Formats: sequence, structure tokens, C-alpha cells
Amino acid sequence: MSGRALGIDLHLDPGTSGGVRRGLTDALREAVRGGRLAPGTRLPASRTLAADLGLARNTVADAYADLVAEGWLTARQGSGTRVAERPGRAPTPAPATNRVPFGGHRYDLHPGRPDLASFPRAEWLKAARRALTAAPNEALGYGDPRGRPELRAALADYLARARGVQASPERIVVCAGFVQGMILLGEVLHGRGVRDVAVESYGLDLHWDCLARAGLRTRPLPIDELGADVGELGSGEGAVLLTPAHQFPLGVALHPSRRAAVVDWARRTGSLILEDDYDGEFRYDRQPVGALQGLDPDRVVYLGTASKSLAPGLRLGWMVLPAALVDEVVAAKGHTDWSCGVLDQLTLAEFLGSGAYDRHVRAARLRYRRRRDQLVAALAVRAPAVRATGIAAGLHAVLQLPPGTERSVVQAAAWQRLGVAGLSAFRHERAPEAGDPVDALVVGYGTPPDHAWPGALDTLCRVLP
Repeated sequence: MSGRALGIDLHLDPGTSGGVRRGLTDALREAVRGGRLAPGTRLPASRTLAADLGLARNTVADAYADLVAEGWLTARQGSGTRVAERPGRAPTPAPATNRVPFGGHRYDLHPGRPDLASFPRAEWLKAARRALTAAPNEALGYGDPRGRPELRAALADYLARARGVQASPERIVVCAGFVQGMILLGEVLHGRGVRDVAVESYGLDLHWDCLARAGLRTRPLPIDELGADVGELGSGEGAVLLTPAHQFPLGVALHPSRRAAVVDWARRTGSLILEDDYDGEFRYDRQPVGALQGLDPDRVVYLGTASKSLAPGLRLGWMVLPAALVDEVVAAKGHTDWSCGVLDQLTLAEFLGSGAYDRHVRAARLRYRRRRDQLVAALAVRAPAVRATGIAAGLHAVLQLPPGTERSVVQAAAWQRLGVAGLSAFRHERAPEAGDPVDALVVGYGTPPDHAWPGALDTLCRVLP
């Protein structure tokens, strides 16, 4: 329908659901959003536009009023009705397409992600139904910032049995994944006067940034075949962040002598150990090594999540805290995020208690072990110059490359639309140059779904030297 008084064609559909007023409102809104009515444009009087369109004046006046209320138009005495000034340009909608966007990955082998296609949807749905049916009405309220008691009790039982963690429900705080746990701990440590935290020289800058945003400096510890060199710890650090069961990303386990040494350091200095047990359930060459927290629950903060075992989208993690730290962490959590999603907490509690979690982890362990074995076998045949290092564990492997080839291999993988990460991407900016590991790739073999794994492995082998 043409709107001569507006000077544009007004795409008004008289058959729009909601009537003529709704159709006019939608048409005017789209004209503004699309730029056909520019900011500052004065609209004709409602009587004039009504006559132009053959509508009742009240219909146009009501449409104007709707758009003024939404912020698309302004109406002032003596100035008439105008298109509102809006900062920036309206975004152009992306065309619908089934093609992979330029630069996208055909296969994604970045580390730190599980096979999301294997998420146990049917079992999770059964657990959710049982949990919701049994949930008391009060569970749907604001709740306790520590998390639902059902989940904390289930976690205390599971962690003691599977990871050797000394935990009581009162010392567990449920959080929205590892990152939120680090943010809360950073705030508490800073409030206690801590200013320096030791970290491993290779890891995730996201975790280091959480500490930095809390006002804490991070000092990297060297890593060798025995894990982080905790002998470098002094009295200046108030805490140390470690991945003792399976160092990320280098893949070594912290040696027993160093496990004992870091606990002795924490006792001697009054410092804390932050234990990131991100994939401790996935060990393939032997039974998983128990958590470091079992050596001294009063000096170690244990952090775990469902992100590797189930899916990161659940946003469920947990901290097992020294008794002296519980109140401070709960207070910090209450100030920022009172409680994680209650229904998912109740579902995970039911999933743990019913044995479904154990069954899922066993199946996932077999799947990831098979993939790692296939990766190692393929390297021996198709890329004998490349060697997988680190213990047989987790969802990723470190592939040692010939010297000077890391960058070229990452670039070759990009040309094949294969997502991989070079080891150098995980190096702390203050890590000492001397003793750096050789060039390497960090390959996440857990990410592709089962049907894509053979193609991903084949593509990887084709880009390796």
C-alpha cells in the first residue's frame, strides 16, 4: 500500500493477524528499522495519513502511540511525530544458508570439549522427570547460594567414592562452572590480602584472567616430566593453581613427591592449593589417581565440573572448600549470583544417585580411550615423525612436532578447515624462555561426534609432517 504522505511505499498487509492497527504498526516499525524512514523524519499528522491510506484516524493515532511507547517514534507538542534518533545502524539480517561460513571448521579438534552428541538425553530426561516430581515446592524458590542440599549430598558421596575427596555437604558450594568458581575464589583471596598466585606455565589464559580481574598477579611455575615444579614456590604466593591429575595441556601427572611437597608448602606458609580436577575420571592406562585434596582438606580447594563428563552447557560446577573458607565464598556468591538453575541441580543429583552418571562416564571412558588409541596407531603409520606425549588420559593429546613446524602445521590445518591449537597458544606470557617444550599440537579428540571422528583423524594425519 502506498503512503504518499510519507513519501515511501508502506508495505501494509490488511490481512495481518491482529487487525489493521497491528498491520500498520508493523509496517511503520519495519520502515524505521530498515532505514526507509530516517531518524528525525517528521511523520504526517494522523488525520492526513489516515486519509491517504483510507483508514480511520484513530487507527493511525493508536499505531503512532504504540511506536512512541516502544521508542521508535517521538511525539512532542509543537514538533509533531518524528522518527526517533537511534545510535548506530540497524544490523543487517544474515541470509539463511546451510553452507559452513568462510573460516569455519569442518572438523574441530580444539581441546577441552566433550563429544556433545553423546550427551545422555534419554537418561537425563528420565532423571529430570523423577527429580521434578519429587521436588518440594520450596525448591523452586530463591534457595541457598551453596546449592541444593540434594546435589551437595550426592556430590559428597560420589567424590569420596570416585576421586578420594574428603567432603561433607556443608563444605560444598555449587557454582556455574569452573570460571565462576575462580571468580569467587579470586575475590575471597584478594579480600584476605593475597596479591600473588602461582600458576602452571602452560594452561588457560581465561583462568589466569579471572585471577587478574580480582587484582591478583599470576606467577608461572616451570613444568617438566614430573609436573609443575612446586619447589619454586616461596612465601610470597598466597595460593597456587594446579591441575595435578592431568596437567593441562601438557598431559603429565604431578609426581607423588611433588604432591607431598606442595601440601607441605601450603601447611608451612598458610597458603591454599586450588586443585582443578577437570578430567580426573578419564584415565586409561590405570585407575585414576585420587584427588590431591585428600591429602589435606584444610589446605586444598577442590574444583570439579560436569563440563567434560556431560556438557559445558549445563553450567554446573562445584567447590569442596576448607571449613574456614566456606562462609566467605558463600557470601561472595550471594552478592553476585544467588543460585544456579535449581532444576538442573536436582536432575544432576538424581542422575548421580541413580547410577546413571557412573554408567555414562564408563561408556565415555571407553569411547575416548578408543579414540586416543586410534590416534596413536594412526600416527605410527602415517606420521612417524610425530609422537603423542603425556599420560593416557583425558580428552586431548599433545603431539610433539619436528622443531620449527608448529606454526606451519596450524596453518595447513586451517586450509583444510581443521580446528587445532598449537601448544604455544597456552603458554603464560611470563613463562621463562629456557626449557620450553618443543613445538607441538594440542589435539582434542573428544570433540567430534562418532560419525565425524574417522574423517577428522584422516584430515589431521594429512597435515602432519
